[in-house]
Amino acid sequence: MSGFRVLLKSTAVRLSALYTVLFALCAAVLVIYVTAMSERLLNQQTRETLRQEVEQVESAYNRGGMNRLLKTMERQARQPGANLYIIAGTSGEILAGNVASVQPGVFDVEGWTDAPFRYERYSETGSMQKHLAVAHVFYLDNGMRLLIGRDLGEPEKLRVLVRQALMVALTIMGLGALVIWYGIGRSALKRIDRMSGASQKIMAGDLSQRLPVGGSADEFDRMSESLNAMLERIEKLNEGLRQVSDNIAHDLKTPLTRLRNKATDAMDRQEPEARRAALEGIIAESDQLIRTFDALLMISRVEAGSVAAEMSPVDLSAIVADSAELYEPVAEEAGLALEAEIEQGLQVYGNRELIGQALFNLIDNAIKYAPGPDGGGRIVLRLARRDDGIVLSVIDSGPGIPPDKRGEVVKRFVRLDESRSKPGTGLGLSMVEAVMELHHGRLELGDAGGDGDAPASGLAVSMIFPIGKP
Repeated sequence: MSGFRVLLKSTAVRLSALYTVLFALCAAVLVIYVTAMSERLLNQQTRETLRQEVEQVESAYNRGGMNRLLKTMERQARQPGANLYIIAGTSGEILAGNVASVQPGVFDVEGWTDAPFRYERYSETGSMQKHLAVAHVFYLDNGMRLLIGRDLGEPEKLRVLVRQALMVALTIMGLGALVIWYGIGRSALKRIDRMSGASQKIMAGDLSQRLPVGGSADEFDRMSESLNAMLERIEKLNEGLRQVSDNIAHDLKTPLTRLRNKATDAMDRQEPEARRAALEGIIAESDQLIRTFDALLMISRVEAGSVAAEMSPVDLSAIVADSAELYEPVAEEAGLALEAEIEQGLQVYGNRELIGQALFNLIDNAIKYAPGPDGGGRIVLRLARRDDGIVLSVIDSGPGIPPDKRGEVVKRFVRLDESRSKPGTGLGLSMVEAVMELHHGRLELGDAGGDGDAPASGLAVSMIFPIGKP
């Protein structure tokens, strides 16, 4: 009983019950309408048949008088399923006909009877049977009454048959609707129970759980897919937070220890120049820590989508051209050739500052890891439109990244340079990936491959933007 009460609290069951009630009302109206139309049609057919009989009898009377009228009525009365034929006197007594008696007052008014009347008819066994009929009464010139009627037994049987058929159909449809209603409610409750079970596991801390998707693409599946996407996002953010916590504990412990040691060393030094040099080292270490935390805050802001409202159409071709012009002297100083292959007029919908920062990170990484003048280092900035989007690539001639490591380098604080001999925090590619997710694009790492004017070997990092407003 409690399960039934729970079933009644389901929205799907309530909606099904409402639809069932509405269906029952419509079916009842249909039964009443069809029955009334059937009765009207039968009455029209009955009157039309009687009208034809009356015309025949009137024609016989007009041609041959009373004798022909009596012969015609006698012949018609002997036919199977004959109508009612009565000749009555001026006072209403039956003189001839195929009925035993009629309801009093039937002969009082000439024309169609206002309502069905009762009459008694002789049966084949000689017994008297009561029936209902409608008739047309008209007066003859000699004052006698003539009644031609039709028994309502067959039409009434047909009406009852139609009404019973409709009621049976309504009952069957109602029972079917109840079964469907119960089945829909049970199915909906089972799906909700499965979703509740998965939700309880998620609330218990298992973020790897996902809400079940039945594959029917209904509203439950659409809601599950949306919630699963949200859970995947939360799981990824939590995993990133865990990684950040671990990486901060490992990567920031060394510079903080180094900073403390330099501060202790500065306190021990008596010479002003030595103390000044130690303090400058402390400031440099502090600046590096500040840059690291600034990068972490920027990634957090981007992943949280707090800058999404600042998006607008931006000229990506102009951003790439300005970046190439800005970094060309820096690349030359490092002994590298910076080249730009830019398709003009390409626009994307996004945040200009974030896109510029992501591009700066990629160029800065390429300058750090591309070989120097002895190796003929080159960096190529390439912007072009493809079928899958607008692609901005930074290609260098450096050592590249092994395919099995490309999924790792986009994580925070991950650096392939385990010796930490080169400057950096290991957050550059993480920030670029966060920017691309915010712009509904993707980040791809691949081999340079010597495509066109690109270096024959090295790394190609591509930011792929969707065409138009995402």
